[in-house]
Amino acid sequence: MSKNASGFIVVGERANITGSPKFARAIRSGDWGAALEIARQQVAGGASIIDVNVDEALVDGEAAMTRFLNLVASEPDIARVPVMIDSSRWSVIEAGLRCLQGRGVVNSISLKDGEAEFLRRARLLRRYGAAAVVMAFDEQGQAVTKADKVRICSRAYKLLTERAGLAPDDILFDPNVLTVATGMEEHADYAVDFFEATRIIKATLPGARVSGGISNVSFAFRGNNPVREALHTVFLHHAIRAGLDMAIVNAGMLGRYEAIEPELRDRVEDVLLNRRPDATERLVALAGDLKARQAAAADGAGAARQAAARETWRDEPVGKRLATALTRGADAFVEADTAEALKTLRPLEIIEGPLMDGMRAVGDLFGAGKLFLPQVVKSARVMKRAVALLEPLMEAERRGAAASRGRVVLATVKGDVHDIGKNIAGVVLACNGYEVHDLGVMTPCAKILSEARRLGADLIGLSGLITPSLDEMVHVARELAREGFSTPLLIGGATTSAIHTAVKIAPEYAGGVVHVLDASRVAGVAGALLSDGRERFLAENAAGQARLRGEFGARQAARKLLPLAKARTNAERVDWTRADIAEPEFTGVRVFDKVPLAEVIPFIDWTPFFSAWELTGRYPDIFKDAKTGTEAERLFADAQELLARIGREELFTPRAALGFWPANAEGDDIVLDAGRNPPVKIHCLRQQMEKPAGHRNHCLADYVAPRASGRRDFVGGFVVTAGAGVETLAARLKAEGDDYRAILARTLGDRVAEALAALFHKRARDFCGFGRTEADGGGLSREKHRGIRPAPGYPACPDHTAKRDLFALLDATAATGASLTETCAMSPASSVAGWYFNAPEAKYFGVGKIGRDQLEDYAARKGWSVAEAERWLGPWLGYDTA
Repeated sequence: MSKNASGFIVVGERANITGSPKFARAIRSGDWGAALEIARQQVAGGASIIDVNVDEALVDGEAAMTRFLNLVASEPDIARVPVMIDSSRWSVIEAGLRCLQGRGVVNSISLKDGEAEFLRRARLLRRYGAAAVVMAFDEQGQAVTKADKVRICSRAYKLLTERAGLAPDDILFDPNVLTVATGMEEHADYAVDFFEATRIIKATLPGARVSGGISNVSFAFRGNNPVREALHTVFLHHAIRAGLDMAIVNAGMLGRYEAIEPELRDRVEDVLLNRRPDATERLVALAGDLKARQAAAADGAGAARQAAARETWRDEPVGKRLATALTRGADAFVEADTAEALKTLRPLEIIEGPLMDGMRAVGDLFGAGKLFLPQVVKSARVMKRAVALLEPLMEAERRGAAASRGRVVLATVKGDVHDIGKNIAGVVLACNGYEVHDLGVMTPCAKILSEARRLGADLIGLSGLITPSLDEMVHVARELAREGFSTPLLIGGATTSAIHTAVKIAPEYAGGVVHVLDASRVAGVAGALLSDGRERFLAENAAGQARLRGEFGARQAARKLLPLAKARTNAERVDWTRADIAEPEFTGVRVFDKVPLAEVIPFIDWTPFFSAWELTGRYPDIFKDAKTGTEAERLFADAQELLARIGREELFTPRAALGFWPANAEGDDIVLDAGRNPPVKIHCLRQQMEKPAGHRNHCLADYVAPRASGRRDFVGGFVVTAGAGVETLAARLKAEGDDYRAILARTLGDRVAEALAALFHKRARDFCGFGRTEADGGGLSREKHRGIRPAPGYPACPDHTAKRDLFALLDATAATGASLTETCAMSPASSVAGWYFNAPEAKYFGVGKIGRDQLEDYAARKGWSVAEAERWLGPWLGYDTA
């Protein structure tokens, strides 16, 4: 597992048949949708990896693991995180490893079967490119004491690194989290031994990580979730301080250490740290009346105390008030406090003193997980308002030089218009004391280089959402190298990945290329790159990327793709003589201008809204989350207020165009009868990965009646947009110094666009007849209704250029105002386009990697050269183009 600046890793534990009755029922009954939903909830709840275990006597483990992981691979919102294959049976682990599209983790291997078997399995894991969880278990049994934990892990480390060839950072030792508070005296030091063993392992086994299954610690309190949550949270607090890198835990069952009721926290720590002989009895006694205590803490007196606490900070000296206003994101008093501070301090002294103190505190709290992204962006608003008052009173150059920790140039690359993530990263950097120069969207390479040179940038950050942006990032890296730059390059955006950065971008530029997973990590990366430890950080980053390239090459060589001809023989089988083909009320195009926002709002899916702000959790359950619930409620209230204003003042202009055309499939193409000569063809790609028996190699053309069937079918298409008003509003708010609401406007624009797509898919299904009888009323869940709306550029139809045909068929620019960039990004960014397929068999899937034979076939069908096809489909190629 490669090192990054993010720190601790949470592994979601609920997709585990031994620990989740709900998951167990789903696997036993073959309810794969329910099983996938559990995995999806773990990702939404904050898991960075999902643990998958299907071990049960009555379950065919190999078949169940294979099927579940293949289904996971076709679900983009789950497949974006790695999988930990968890099994006590090696055959199940190997079955799972053969299914993984990317890198995985195996839980677990151990020495209990002897050194020879241990080394055999370790070498297999190395071949598969997987990291290994190594249990502290040997031929004599499970390690219980600190000494045994350290002894077994040290022995395993030596074998793995010296004889099996594993890299140290691919080793995750599990020194065994054991149950405390059992009433047995010999169990009292179990947690202490784990903490101390972790410290020793991290100090003496260089590069190795430490993991633990946290739920084990609280088994004595099964049925009492408040106490279990407190035990998990406090255990993690101390374990992370000791060096724990990763934990397998229910991501939704973690609280915040500081938020635990003090008496409960003290008694839990008494147990975990074995501080007194009656610790267990005292915790059991407290557990009995905990619910009553929690209710009392929430009464009117508690609320009054909280209100009083909120006001006392206003009695502090003015410098302290300014710093506190930043950490609280409270802008109501910033002008008055700044004016008061000017009576005794020069403008530069205010910036270098209380404002920078507050910014440092915000950065520290955010890095420690005690502030969330919406709060950080509100803090930036306070800072901007204060600086706006001070700026006319001082020299801008002097202020910038004094206040800045480093100068960062950010840009969304040429051809791409998406910038929410980049804007958030800019705010996070600014709140950590960096001078940020944002070049905006659609930024040509020449401008990025010239501005970086003119400004003397310490760091350059590139962002992009659509897949063609990946090639543009490679181009920028090459140009930086050609012009002799040595400035580190940061790579971020939804389609970027550590593997793509390592394989395609890093080799082009020697100045250092670092993938930044999300905005919360950017300050840590920037700090590492601009510190005395820069060379070490870059060396570790380069070494990690070299390993990723090696593993990628090994996986490419080992990946088994079917020949295209064979994959086509395993197409979806539909009896077109009896198929239910829905005929729409009309063919051609209909335009819907100025769609009332009130009709759109009920179709908003709020869960991705919170994800954009790095608050993980499923709406509305996120409001109950002990850690993020309060901030989620505040963010949601602000969103509702701004959304009401947008509707009242008609600041967004939602528009839509949709159409239907007679269609038939010809091989893997779909031919539309749109009155054009030559006819319009939708060129489709087919899955080529090997599938278990009974599973098909899907292609969108399979869902349309073939011409040979003699039946006329129909395909639809749509383009919807929230309108240019999204960017206009965001720009106005940003100019007013309100980055918080500017980003809020953009995230609402995205939600409105996606809601428009859901609304018009409902209308499209109504036009085809079957939508009017949908049991769920055509609600938000795309799993609960007939028909799909895959978008060009995404997993089922990865070629972005299909949008050109769609826009031409709908005359979409004239109808909606939306347009395409040269790389087929949609402008405004808050726009969505896609096709409608109505066959009952139609479902979402990911094409996955394709072979050279299909690439050449596709290029011929499109009338492209092979090189052009490889450029547009680069991320999906299952072979090396070098």
